[in-house]
Amino acid sequence: MSTASERVYVARLVNTPVFDPIGDQVGRVRDVVILMRRGATATATGLVVEVPGRRRVFMPLTRVTSIAPGQVICNGVINLRRFQARTSEALAVAELFERSVKLKDDKSTAYIEDIAIEQDRTKQWVLTKLYVRKAERRKGVLGFSRRGEALVVDVAQVTGLAQRDKNQGAALIIQQFEGHKPADLAAALMEMAPSRSAEIAAALDDERLADVLEELPEADQIVLLNSLRSDRAADVLEAMEPDDAADLLGDLPPVKAAELLDLMEPEDAKQVRQLLNYADDSAGGLMTTEPVIVGPEATVAQCLAAVRRQELAPALASMVFVVRPPLETPTGRFIGLVHIQRLLREPPHESVGNFVDTAIEPLGPDDDLAYVARHMAAYDILALPVVDSDHYLRGAISIDDVLDHLLPSDWREHLEDESEPVGDGNSAAEVSRG
Repeated sequence: MSTASERVYVARLVNTPVFDPIGDQVGRVRDVVILMRRGATATATGLVVEVPGRRRVFMPLTRVTSIAPGQVICNGVINLRRFQARTSEALAVAELFERSVKLKDDKSTAYIEDIAIEQDRTKQWVLTKLYVRKAERRKGVLGFSRRGEALVVDVAQVTGLAQRDKNQGAALIIQQFEGHKPADLAAALMEMAPSRSAEIAAALDDERLADVLEELPEADQIVLLNSLRSDRAADVLEAMEPDDAADLLGDLPPVKAAELLDLMEPEDAKQVRQLLNYADDSAGGLMTTEPVIVGPEATVAQCLAAVRRQELAPALASMVFVVRPPLETPTGRFIGLVHIQRLLREPPHESVGNFVDTAIEPLGPDDDLAYVARHMAAYDILALPVVDSDHYLRGAISIDDVLDHLLPSDWREHLEDESEPVGDGNSAAEVSRG
């Protein structure tokens, strides 16, 4: 393997494009896999590479032929199975950055900000240097002060590298995902040890953690929620979409679910309790109680402003639901829905009541999943209203809610066990890990 320099720093390697020998981009480096065994030198065994489709896969370093500024060149095959760290493995950025170590020379505490790897005589990549910063951790903050001295030390000059840090910060890993979609951070959390995932979850704000939880499989949702204090867990549930919060609470033991509901704000808890009264696979159990609701006198301009809210799911932003006051579920009497595409063609000052689509039949709360799916497919629509027997709007079902229940429960984790050739494909045998 050729490198532009003998020493490679992990922080500089992250986000570097990965190319095959003919120059086609394969993906981007997201992390480095470190094998850590008691009494043995820590070694880098591979890269976590994000390939098209936002899949994060393992690429053995034996597949890498060159590491240079701005590019990594590889050959052979890529196993497209989703990466998940094994017991003896750690992710450099996600799990080792911000870990505390002791410096042997003065017994002071320092925090890892970067890791350097180099090839030894056997062409194995080993950890050789750490870029650390001496600092006193600020009390009550998951992070570290940047006022301390920064220095590069040999791995042999520190102790505690392989030990879990109960107060390890999460600022660097959160910063790495700033601007990314919640699903990207959720995928990264699934690769980490549960204890590290819990540390990062604790450092996220309520809104961000709620978004991430909604992208995780049920089992991972429960693990992360149980890692939080009960009052914090209730705050996060309040920040979630009511239907997602109801799904999660429905998977918890009844006593725990009741405790969290009691800790939630009364209005939020009321919405979730309403949803818990319906079967999981019914229209009532699938719906959200917070679609975009307007009165018939609302203007086109007001409706377009309402669907611009950043937190609104794209499917729910595709239409507004028109009801008679009061303008909320479940007390507004349903008139009809209006497609945003239609409103884009109408004068801003016109009343939305003039453009109601009366051909769309609403769903009932007890309609089953199969009927909901057929109904949605028949209308070729992204969201449908749910009304009760008195025609009051109870909520709305979006296409993502339907797909979440139609797909296997582990669909976020499931990838076919397949490999894709890279470059000339001469190295066909997959290198084993561990």
